[in-house]
Amino acid sequence: MLGNLFRSLRASRPAPSRGEPAPAEDEPSRRYRVALEDWRADRTSEAVAGCKAALELAPGFLAAHSLLATIDLPGEDYFRVLSRVHAHLKPRTYVEIGVATGASIRMVGSGTRAIGVDPEPRIEFEPDPYVSIFAETSDDFFARHDVRAELGDLPIDLAFIDGMHRFEFALRDFMNIEALCTPSSTILIHDVYPLDECTAARERVTDFWSGDIWRLILLLRQHRPDLAVHTIGAAPTGLAMVRNLDPQSRYIRDHLGALVDEYLALDFSVLDGRKAERLALFPNDWSRISALLDTPPAAARR
Repeated sequence: MLGNLFRSLRASRPAPSRGEPAPAEDEPSRRYRVALEDWRADRTSEAVAGCKAALELAPGFLAAHSLLATIDLPGEDYFRVLSRVHAHLKPRTYVEIGVATGASIRMVGSGTRAIGVDPEPRIEFEPDPYVSIFAETSDDFFARHDVRAELGDLPIDLAFIDGMHRFEFALRDFMNIEALCTPSSTILIHDVYPLDECTAARERVTDFWSGDIWRLILLLRQHRPDLAVHTIGAAPTGLAMVRNLDPQSRYIRDHLGALVDEYLALDFSVLDGRKAERLALFPNDWSRISALLDTPPAAARR
């Protein structure tokens, strides 16, 4: 991820004509380049300081935010962890909210019946016959379709929520998906461990953006203690794993408006000094993640 971003940053500046001097490096780019060199040399504190200095000069600097996220959450990124979860669980069924270009739904195994939902999917390949893509909002999808029938009358074994980066949308997606699961199903939620307040805003002001999905983790841990909620520390913005699901639960549905109001009223400062604790951060170590997946769901509650 970081290497691609760095190449993209360099490619964004036009190449000089033959015999023409290279354009001068601007100060944010210079500070980021030095920070990247520090990080590669294991000078972590210097790399963090360099990224923050670059961001003071250019608050939307994507590469600097991404390097900070990589430092904050080391190890395999969420995409690799998602791939491992698929291979480990071998789910019969899979539902993905937020398909984008289809990179994540493409990793579905041949034995898995899959559904992808996105109002504007940008898939540039022909999906396999067992993958169905619905070009609509997730709210419309759950309202209009018999999802179990679409999945061959099976429950959802594995789901991945990566749609709108706003808390209330992710909450409704979770509510609708849980009702179609079993207690042994798994729901994964992306963008739950924000880097900082700026990139966690409800309105996007930076290229690096996780939105306020972090509110959903706080809600589930407080109002649904029956669930097993763990946030895997996978870059760039965490990957929550929710198990011990209860398809019969109506708590969220019956209190939806009040819950949205309650958690939208929270200030980002509720995470100050307690982000890892409040968001149930779990080590990004596949041996521990796989062991957690193999733990009976009820026993995995925190």
